[in-house]
Amino acid sequence: MLLSVVVSAHRVQGYLRAALESVTGQQPPPEGGPVDLELIAVGASGDGPELAVARECAARDPRVRVLVLDGPWDVGAARNAGAAAARGTCLLFLDGDDLLLPGAFAEISARLSEDRPDVLLLGHDQVDWWGTVRPGDALPAARNQLFCRAFWDAHRLRFTEGPYGDVVPVHRAVLLACDAGTLASLDRSCVRHRLRRTGTSATTPGRAHFAVIDAYERLAAETGGDPRIPAVRTAHLTAVLGDPGRIAPGDRAAFFRAAGLPGRYTAHRTREAVRAGRTRVRAVARAGRKSLRARVLRAVYRADLHRPLDPRLAVYGAYWNRGVACNPAAVYAKARELVPHIRGVWVVSSRHRDRMPPGVPYVIEGSRAYWRTMATATYLVNNSSFTGGFTKRPGQVYLQTHHGTPLKTMGLDQLPYPALTKGVSFERVVAHTDQWDFSLSANPHSTEVWDRAYPSSYEQLPYGYPRNDVLCTASPERTDKIRAELGIAPGATVLLYAPTHRDYRVGFVPRLDLERLTRDLGPGCVLLVRAHYFYGRSAGTATGGRVVDVTGHPVVEELFLAADALITDYSSLMFDYACLDRPIITYAPDWEAYRASRGTYIDLLSCRPGDTPGAVATTEDELREVLRSGAWRSPEADALRAAFRSRFCPYDDGHAAERVVRRVFPVPPD
Repeated sequence: MLLSVVVSAHRVQGYLRAALESVTGQQPPPEGGPVDLELIAVGASGDGPELAVARECAARDPRVRVLVLDGPWDVGAARNAGAAAARGTCLLFLDGDDLLLPGAFAEISARLSEDRPDVLLLGHDQVDWWGTVRPGDALPAARNQLFCRAFWDAHRLRFTEGPYGDVVPVHRAVLLACDAGTLASLDRSCVRHRLRRTGTSATTPGRAHFAVIDAYERLAAETGGDPRIPAVRTAHLTAVLGDPGRIAPGDRAAFFRAAGLPGRYTAHRTREAVRAGRTRVRAVARAGRKSLRARVLRAVYRADLHRPLDPRLAVYGAYWNRGVACNPAAVYAKARELVPHIRGVWVVSSRHRDRMPPGVPYVIEGSRAYWRTMATATYLVNNSSFTGGFTKRPGQVYLQTHHGTPLKTMGLDQLPYPALTKGVSFERVVAHTDQWDFSLSANPHSTEVWDRAYPSSYEQLPYGYPRNDVLCTASPERTDKIRAELGIAPGATVLLYAPTHRDYRVGFVPRLDLERLTRDLGPGCVLLVRAHYFYGRSAGTATGGRVVDVTGHPVVEELFLAADALITDYSSLMFDYACLDRPIITYAPDWEAYRASRGTYIDLLSCRPGDTPGAVATTEDELREVLRSGAWRSPEADALRAAFRSRFCPYDDGHAAERVVRRVFPVPPD
């Protein structure tokens, strides 16, 4: 017996990978049970990111096929196309933001073998973006039912096009199974629907939801006026009417009348008014808390908030106001070239003001000048956040550049790791995300993660990282100059050791005997040591000779250019360094502990093409052997690096900063 799972894959780029893997990752039934799987992902011709994810999954798993829907997207048409292409004896329809829960396949297989029902009702639940799981609602949805293929075809069941396209086939299937077939249920939760903070068409208020009325008229016509329909119709339409995410307040009377719901609308409105009164009480309480914060802010920069925005002012920040660095620095430099009429001002904390290059305008975080700048700048560029309770004004344009490709979990994806997130206010994370107008993406993987981890209505910019432009354009002469400034002798082999921060460890403690490693590698090797910026400006290691502490070096891209190879563990630096197409060695002595405490999106130690950037070592002895044997620059390591670069460096061509500036700022025509 073959179970065909049809997944509609449209505008779900941050969710689709997990949806597909929740199906392909199901454990087979005990003792090789009688049910096997196939998965059909259906997308639209314009769904570039989603189709890329689906095709990547299909390339790894022969059970996966990808269909591209002809014409404009419609979820009903997509499901029908998937059903027509399916080869299975049973059909399950999921959306790209659904999950097939672990163990569901085995439970479904056992139930199908036992009862062989025409329709199997599945237990289901839903989870919001905070990770709170609740029981699923009772509204008709295709995800909650599994259909026997012969039964589906015999009764010519099809999804209708347009909103609420699953009302007719879902209800018809249940009624037919009750009358002339077999209906069974599985109480175990098998399917989880992930609610998206940014919403979907199904949760956006508007008159499109009036289509549910037409859906029940079609259902009544196709069933010859089945007497069981009015009850389910009333329940569904009442639920839609009462959902503020579907019917706007101004449309409720019209919906009530069009639906022909029992009773008078005045009575219904009275009940609604009581509920609304309770909501207003809660809203007033929330407003009171917010007003206190607003009064504090007004006390600091009340006058400046009444000033007009300055269309010629941009404010920049990086790494929580540590100075000129990273993507904002590259955007700032390119903006000075392309939009010189816009003055750029940097925010820096008082303890890092010595990092500011001569001639670069800046304000000190928290100062009077800071608040005036934050209140009047039209353009805001940061790779982290502007501190101090900044509130974005209408008309301000905020570019979030981020500062790395996500290997470890980020944003709301950190919710399952409570030990990591002590003291983290995810409400503030979401409020900050709501300020963004643009979110910069280094690669398709980042686009996928940002969409889910930081859910809001910003525009994704799949442009690559401006800070990496120099890695694509630097001349050999510049590289030689950097090496000379670092005191590196000509002809030396330079290894950059750059481990990341551990949330479960205090202070920088290298899992490596640095002096011994350089002795073992011989006099022609120099080891540059770069600790994470959380640890300050020094790695705390002895410097001099062939071990050089470069933690305080202001520009990490210069260290990349100087290095012949990178040794790192879980640092996002590996994704940037890959632009140079030079060897990357993964030294991961505590991979399991790191993964358990922080969670990761990629299995660095898998040695799968696209996941692992090169040679791998998990102990000091293995690392020394990788370096001494030449495995770090072997054909096998080169092949892994090529696949890694293909996945994570597709946009890096030396022009990312220009693309960003031209999209965000008003660049005069050439």
